[in-house]
Amino acid sequence: MGAAANAVSLKAELQRILYASCSMSQHGMYRWRHMCDEQRAEVLGYRRSQQLPWHSPPHYGCEPGIYLITASCFEHRPVVGSSPRRMAAFEQSLLATCEALSSKVHAWTVLPNHYHILLRLADARALLANLGRLHGRTSFQWNGEENCRGRKVWFNAAETAMKSERHYWASLIYVLHNAVKHGYVSKWQDWPFCNARAFLEQVGREQACRLWQEYPIDEYGTTWDPAEL
Repeated sequence: MGAAANAVSLKAELQRILYASCSMSQHGMYRWRHMCDEQRAEVLGYRRSQQLPWHSPPHYGCEPGIYLITASCFEHRPVVGSSPRRMAAFEQSLLATCEALSSKVHAWTVLPNHYHILLRLADARALLANLGRLHGRTSFQWNGEENCRGRKVWFNAAETAMKSERHYWASLIYVLHNAVKHGYVSKWQDWPFCNARAFLEQVGREQACRLWQEYPIDEYGTTWDPAEL
């Protein structure tokens, strides 16, 4: 099979994967929807007592350091994954937004309904503000394209500061492994909307395997984006 035919085949397979994920995930609901009134009151009471936003992740990232930024579509609906073209365009916009305020982007992945990006920042809150504007622009554009004015596209982004070298490597591996975790591909390098291929070329397969064994991710990120989403 020639290169052109291979490219067409890959695109068709990617379309199939993305559209399959869309149909399955449209029915997903946030855990809040499944809580009883007593559980909701308990959660809100705790957040009020800690002076935290009622329904949004709190933000603490005012110190320089390496941060993992995570954001998802509202109710984990795969709005980003409407098409490979949209995913590629959003990936470029996300990287441009982050690189403007980051001295180094270490890892990223964009999936149909959420993304992760690991990067060095002087002030994570400044980036979160810019990501909010990016979310606003893409929401307006995508809702116009799909005739869904008023639809809520994004949930808020959240930052996690890296606390140690182990935390950093586990986070980096988690990001690069995310498409595999969610069943979109079987190998890191097969997902086109991340830097896994470049990372493997940089460190080599042997070093990547060593890092995987030395810094296992186990239950890392289980409550952020469950595998079924």
